[in-house]
Amino acid sequence: MKASIRAAMLAALVFSGLAKAAAAQDVTLTSRDGALAISGQLQGYDGEFYRIDSAYGLLTVDAQGVICDGPACPDLTAPKAVIRIVGTAQPGQTLVPELVAAFARSRGLALQVAATPDQPTRLIDPATDKVLAEFSFAPMTFAEARDALIAGRAELILSASQDPAFGNRTIGLDPLVAITAPDNPVPAISTADLARALTGDVRNWAEMGGPDMPLVLHGLAEEADLNRALAARLGRKIAATVVHGTPQELALAVARDPWALAVTGRSATGEARIVGLTDSCGFPLSPSPLAVKAEDYPLTLPVSFLTPRRRLPLIARELLEFLSLPQAQAAVEQAGLVGRGLTRQPMTDDGLRLINAIQGAGEETSLAELKRLVDLMAGADRLSYTFRFQDGSTELDAPSRDTLADLAQMIGSGVLAGESLLLVGFSDGSGSAAANLELSQDRATQVLTALTAMMQGETQATLPALEAFGEALPMACDQTAAGRRLNRRVEVWALPAARPGNEP
Repeated sequence: MKASIRAAMLAALVFSGLAKAAAAQDVTLTSRDGALAISGQLQGYDGEFYRIDSAYGLLTVDAQGVICDGPACPDLTAPKAVIRIVGTAQPGQTLVPELVAAFARSRGLALQVAATPDQPTRLIDPATDKVLAEFSFAPMTFAEARDALIAGRAELILSASQDPAFGNRTIGLDPLVAITAPDNPVPAISTADLARALTGDVRNWAEMGGPDMPLVLHGLAEEADLNRALAARLGRKIAATVVHGTPQELALAVARDPWALAVTGRSATGEARIVGLTDSCGFPLSPSPLAVKAEDYPLTLPVSFLTPRRRLPLIARELLEFLSLPQAQAAVEQAGLVGRGLTRQPMTDDGLRLINAIQGAGEETSLAELKRLVDLMAGADRLSYTFRFQDGSTELDAPSRDTLADLAQMIGSGVLAGESLLLVGFSDGSGSAAANLELSQDRATQVLTALTAMMQGETQATLPALEAFGEALPMACDQTAAGRRLNRRVEVWALPAARPGNEP
């Protein structure tokens, strides 16, 4: 028996406390040298590891190091994986079938689609007609899904909520939008007014530039992912006067009421009209794919698989790895979400950013600095990879850590070969222009350092060069904490490699 297996089993016994007398159980796992044995209820077997509920708690044991004895011992030659996914109904009922179908195609497996929602979808080996895996999805509240994952009744949670007790794999992004009826005359709402409406402080459309009519706030149940996310951002409960069971019902009701207002995911707007949003300074906020991926659009929910702190079946782990591939991201887009794939846009296509730079430039921002910015923007593309930092910290936030891995993969695979990449640092407008320029340079350097560590062995020529412009190109209103956070960022720009002066 391998030393590592012996150590793992001994550790499980030591940390469990005193051994309890085992009742009649359905399997016994015995080390191949006969030195140790554990009995318990078999929870699963993925072809590599047993999952057993023993007197010492849930244990994961390497099958190569033990012999299984008992009526529940599986057929070791061809285990069928059962992957139970639970969580939010929207977009789960659309997204999960799309992902599983794309995953099956990528593996060359046949797909037997469930005839009814309560039946699993099967992945079948076309050569042998053997069922390799069953995938199912069950809508649940977050509390119910959390209990199911902890108890071993599910393998993955699909959620727009985060929980530090679980691992997290981002699937896609769902921008939140304000919706009204198509005949509502209000063209745009500021995020400050929207927040006041959601918390019940605005009760008439006249307070937001509309007609003198009562505002009817629609929403979802308090335990819904969307409702929980909005309440967490606002620090208060949503004061909806009309509550619906599903996002589809919400969108339909809002579309039929000219004085209704709600916030929902862009993937579930139905016949309702999306209202334009602005920040406190009048900066327009557009949920374009690039803005959503770059976190420039602040009202975005990341949709993720939450994973348990235990070893998942092999095919579930392969599904999680599949999420970053183009085939998976195409399925994410098909389900109405914004995928995590690379998006790019010529800097000259976004004249609004340059207008903001000129209008927002403080007295300390010189004309020469603006000209340097404009010269670099000409001919450059902005990539959707953007890095931001945890509040009050120099550490990258969680989405930016995922973005770093995506950028490293793109560079390493040669997708961006033939271009010169720049990490361009920006700051908010607090403090002096000179200090902000230095801060933005430091942030760009931090991203490059982290990227270099992740891409050990890459030549310096393939890594991005650094630029910094301090407070010169604001994305949002500097008068709010949320706006300042958006302005503190490191962008990735791409320029033709042949352009003079682009050498890293």
